[in-house]
Amino acid sequence: MGDIAIFSMAGLDFLFRWIHLLGGITWIGLLYYFNFVQTEYFKEAEPAHRAGAIQKLVPRALWWFRWGAMLTFLTGVALLSARHSGLTYAITVGSVLGTIMFLNVWLIIWPNQKIVIASANGVAEGNEPLPEAAGAAPKAALASRTNTLFSAPMLFMMFASGHLSLGENTMLAAASATSLGIVLLVIILLELNAIFGKQGPLTSVGGVIHCSLGLTALLYIVMALV
Repeated sequence: MGDIAIFSMAGLDFLFRWIHLLGGITWIGLLYYFNFVQTEYFKEAEPAHRAGAIQKLVPRALWWFRWGAMLTFLTGVALLSARHSGLTYAITVGSVLGTIMFLNVWLIIWPNQKIVIASANGVAEGNEPLPEAAGAAPKAALASRTNTLFSAPMLFMMFASGHLSLGENTMLAAASATSLGIVLLVIILLELNAIFGKQGPLTSVGGVIHCSLGLTALLYIVMALV
């Protein structure tokens, strides 16, 4: 077994990275499906078609979505634990964004989507819609839009840590207190909006894509120049 590369420490590191990537593809792929495809379809679909999709399609997609997020998060924690002092500024920011996105899935999106699904199932059985479903859907939607907003800078930071050089540093080995403070403040304010605010420019597909790319540029500039 010692001659098989996958059983070495480097091989195990590679294995966890591979699983982390598989989980991330599943998670972020379904995040984009929900925001770029399903949401837009629901805006145009007949009520009966939309109700049927909420009952039969959405629960299946949400299962893969939330457990993809869980797998990505757990393998990410394992990889970060193995790195100890090898963390860079970029990987730290990417990890903060990824952790917030994971928490949004399990603490906001999934609990509120369960209410929406339960309401749709009740209506299909001849019951009245659950009163709380009207408020649950927008909460889940805003958190999902915010995760889409965070996705581009999160992925940028993860890749930049090992592949984008800034001077003598590989996407910043260290951070100034001012730079880190600004970056974290921006992220916190956006997450507070996800919990208490409104979609605003995130309402449209074009809006959330442009905002996500703009946020990526903003965080990069602050990290590189401040």
